[in-house]
Amino acid sequence: MTVEELLTGVRLRTPLPGELAQAPVQGLDYDSRRVGKNYLFFAFAGQKVDGRSFAQDALQRGAHAIVSELPPPEGFPGAWIEVEHGRQALAQAAHVFYRCPDERLIVTGITGTNGKTTTLYLLDSVLRAAGKTTALLGTIEYRLAGQSTAALNTTPESLDLFRRFAELESLNGTHVSMEVSSHALALGRVYAIEFHTAVFTNLTRDHLDFHSCMEEYFAAKCRLFEGLGAEPPRFAAINHDDPYGRRISLSPGTEVLWYGLSSGASVRAENISAGFEGLRFEVCFGQDRFPVISPLPGRMNVYNILAACAAALTCDIPPETIAAGIAACRWVPGRFEKVEEGQPFLVVVDYAHTDDALRNVISVARELNPKRVITLFGCGGDRDRTKRPLMGEAAAALSDFVVLTSDNPRSEDPVAIMNDALVGLRRHDVPHAVEPDREKAIRRAIEEAAPGDIVIIAGKGHETYQVLKDRTIPFDDREVARKLLRTFGYGRPQRVNA
Repeated sequence: MTVEELLTGVRLRTPLPGELAQAPVQGLDYDSRRVGKNYLFFAFAGQKVDGRSFAQDALQRGAHAIVSELPPPEGFPGAWIEVEHGRQALAQAAHVFYRCPDERLIVTGITGTNGKTTTLYLLDSVLRAAGKTTALLGTIEYRLAGQSTAALNTTPESLDLFRRFAELESLNGTHVSMEVSSHALALGRVYAIEFHTAVFTNLTRDHLDFHSCMEEYFAAKCRLFEGLGAEPPRFAAINHDDPYGRRISLSPGTEVLWYGLSSGASVRAENISAGFEGLRFEVCFGQDRFPVISPLPGRMNVYNILAACAAALTCDIPPETIAAGIAACRWVPGRFEKVEEGQPFLVVVDYAHTDDALRNVISVARELNPKRVITLFGCGGDRDRTKRPLMGEAAAALSDFVVLTSDNPRSEDPVAIMNDALVGLRRHDVPHAVEPDREKAIRRAIEEAAPGDIVIIAGKGHETYQVLKDRTIPFDDREVARKLLRTFGYGRPQRVNA
């Protein structure tokens, strides 16, 4: 393909020179280290790094030209293509370069504050139960036809998405399920993708370090339903019980399935039974109803299961297959994930890192009728400070004992972060401990636990690291809790070889 063919439809600020327009392109990239001969290099204006600083390196590696929404550095010797929007230009070029695979695949995008990851795993499980070869792209991992790699971002850059779509198609795959973050929507990472179904879980306070206010955050989420450089989705599955969900404007060509517990939902849960072993309820859709059994506990997972059911229905998956797929999804990494070493109390690790998510996970624990709930949490550094006291208040209002600690402090002082959270925590007269060392804090929570209690270790979930001011260190809440439980004498005895 030529430069001109790849940039068809891209809004250019200056015309393409004729010789460059007809030059053949062998590849695209936004990382100069991966650039090869006859590539186009896309230089983005980042928050911390200016992509133009790598333009010379890309040129030396054989790039035809640099594509950017910014002007070239003074004295730059190579070809420079200035566009209106860099990430949109990359998305449009990638769409053409990989020959529009999204138009032949069934792509489902899941957005919202909470529940995206669990809904993603549930939907992928249903699709695989239906015999589909799938791709799963989310916060925890990118999985393609059963092969998994660790996720770098909740939603990858458009180039990486289209590349994976093409790979899936080459393996005779048919369905893609992906989390779509508000950052990805605002920045243009999912521009030009044709979504078959768009799912909305809910909206609560989060990411206000990136979005200026809740309305801007909501507007970013709504873009998934508008069609970004592509047609609007054919179907929408929206939480009818969420006030923001009911405000989403849909294209006349988009068919909506409202899910929830209220009478206005077209995909509804009835006869709910929740317990330690999980959930049982009936899914009602029009005149049809079918039972589902899930090992995932808690009322919040009723919504996640309904979201997955609604999305699966838009893909023409029969009810009995949906039920089988829901039952087969036994756990989601870092989402109310149990750490079991034979102790007489329950220890769970959860990704909850907003006040609403904390309320949800503590409510799940309460539904299991424990003697006490012990909640450990922290607040991330270099993120929205206003949610810290709200998280403290949520933990204090619903727990019997709270341990406040550090959670990815980044460049901030951990003690200063905890002081912000303490403002809310002290609004309730709940016993609590403050320990900035996360491992010591987990030990303190386990020391506090007695038979019949539930210990919630919240915030990091599936993460395997702790981000400090000057370095990132290995840290997995699940492994740390497991190790500490063993130091208290729990765990299976190790076999000793003679």
